[in-house]
Amino acid sequence: MKKIELGIGDVVQLKKQHPCGSYQWEIYRTGMDFGIKCLGCGRKVMISRRKIEKSVKAVIKKGSESGSSQA
Repeated sequence: MKKIELGIGDVVQLKKQHPCGSYQWEIYRTGMDFGIKCLGCGRKVMISRRKIEKSVKAVIKKGSESGSSQA
């Protein structure tokens, strides 16, 4: 399995559709678990690193690497 570099602010498309109808999610937290936010309804979900690496179909937009310090 190839490694995908994911960071805060990235917008990814997952393989499965969210119940609201959206496939796109924004990453707001990284680490052992990832925090992702649905761009359709705003729902926030925590997901394990292994599961998100398997679920990502495409990286739609890369977040800004500089200025990644968030309060």
